[in-house]
Amino acid sequence: MSTIAETAPRGQARRRMRIDGWRWGGRIFLAFMLLYTALPMVWMLITSIKSGFAAMQFPPQWWPDQPTLDSYQKLLDPQNSVGQDFLRFFWNSLFVSTATTILSVIVAVPAAYAFSRFTFPGRNFLFFAVLLRNMFPAVIFLVPLFILMRAIGLVNTHGSLILTYLTFGLPLAIWLLKGFYDNIPVQLEQAARIDGATRFQAFVLIVMPLSAPGIIATAIYSFIGAWNEYIYAYTFLSKNDQLTLPVGIQRFFSENTTDFPGLMAASFMMSVPVVVLFLVLQRYFVRALTEGAVKH
Repeated sequence: MSTIAETAPRGQARRRMRIDGWRWGGRIFLAFMLLYTALPMVWMLITSIKSGFAAMQFPPQWWPDQPTLDSYQKLLDPQNSVGQDFLRFFWNSLFVSTATTILSVIVAVPAAYAFSRFTFPGRNFLFFAVLLRNMFPAVIFLVPLFILMRAIGLVNTHGSLILTYLTFGLPLAIWLLKGFYDNIPVQLEQAARIDGATRFQAFVLIVMPLSAPGIIATAIYSFIGAWNEYIYAYTFLSKNDQLTLPVGIQRFFSENTTDFPGLMAASFMMSVPVVVLFLVLQRYFVRALTEGAVKH
């Protein structure tokens, strides 16, 4: 009996040591990934407050002797050509991303609800056909979409980008929302129908509030995808007043020299809206991913 009593605590201690080992290993891995992802942002921020000469020094100067905000002042000053272009590119990106997000949510919400609640011929085939678009790289559709946009007269317009971004943003949005609707009990809608509500009223009053995290996650995904997209914007737009930020930032490159502080400042300011949006709404995003992936 004494031997058994002595062995049990030892076994529990070994298990605790293994658990603690995995826990500390996970913490070290997360710290490494945090450093790996944060270091480029930190270096970009430091370079943006350097002078043009300090940014070109080798070996690199890790912290400038005389930090300056001239690059940010130039970008935000509508009185000079650089500031005018940057602010125009910023508002173009904001308009395209916001319009894409709104349209994506408007289309994805009823589509995902229909796939989740209704049974119709070809339902499964159509649902997986929607996801088929994301199996191929975006560049494959570049030429066909450009020919289509030119045929309908949308080249050099923001409408071409909005329609194009919907083609690869909607599939994942529909898939994400369908998983979320599958997790909402049908009995809640049935109870509302018994109380006299129509199906549409039950959807608006019952399902929509419960699916708010999924809708917010869909909006975040659509906004980030449209905000960062470069290939289609570079192909469809050629007029300076129509360019979005990912394409407009390349104006800091020239044949003879590159304004690295201005480029880093513009890149940092471009990343700020996405980072702020994700930090503010990340709890909804994580909740949508977890609840939509588990079927009760």
